[in-house]
Amino acid sequence: MILRARLHHARYRSLWTSVALTAALAATTVGCTTIQSGEPPGTLAMASARSDADWRSQVAIWGERHRATPNDPAVAINYAQALRNIGQRAQAAAVLESASITHPKNMELLGAYGRALADADNYQQALDVLSRAHTPERPDWRILSVQGAVFDQMGKHEDARRYYASALRIVPDEPSVLSNLGLSYALSKDLPQAEATLRRAVAQPRVEPRVRQNLALVVGLQGRFAEAEDIARADLPPEEAAANVAYLQQMLAQQKAAPAKRASRG
Repeated sequence: MILRARLHHARYRSLWTSVALTAALAATTVGCTTIQSGEPPGTLAMASARSDADWRSQVAIWGERHRATPNDPAVAINYAQALRNIGQRAQAAAVLESASITHPKNMELLGAYGRALADADNYQQALDVLSRAHTPERPDWRILSVQGAVFDQMGKHEDARRYYASALRIVPDEPSVLSNLGLSYALSKDLPQAEATLRRAVAQPRVEPRVRQNLALVVGLQGRFAEAEDIARADLPPEEAAANVAYLQQMLAQQKAAPAKRASRG
């Protein structure tokens, strides 16, 4: 997941690198992938903040409000979201932890806290908190999708897909959930299934730009670089799309060359 600010070129490159490394090499860390967690409604007013400077300004604004009203759940959620967007993940989790102690039954707050814990790589604690952010009687598809994303981050892809399937029973063809599901297949190296799922996501009317970027990435991982660049250009300037695909191509070439180098040394 719920579009965050449009990423700048360098951040796209870092994002593609992380996902590609994980999908192609079965790496264990996927914290910077484009798996979509979904943000709580209280953060939507901040969606226009696009640059690092914008987010730092938001940190100052919401930090001041948080100091004035430390027990306000909405303020805590917005402050934590701003902190997450400048990389202060542990601090964001701490802000939400404090607020959740005061408001232990606030589902929106618990959902934000669970996301922040996952961002900080505290996966098991994130799952514990997220399990309290909705109920079996009233499941929240956004929380189900986040739970799936956490399991993917833990390398438990089959478990993750069960959560995505539950979310899709509530919101069939929801592109953010389909995007997560597609990346789940990519992380377990089932690239054809990943592509099919992401194409299904891209075909939906409310698709977000980074869903197409996920599709471009998966197409590129299969060696179809020209096609990947065409897809990426739907949301990126041509030079950025070309640079991202060239970077992916270079990285994959380096990874293919690595076993040969190890063999020659052996």
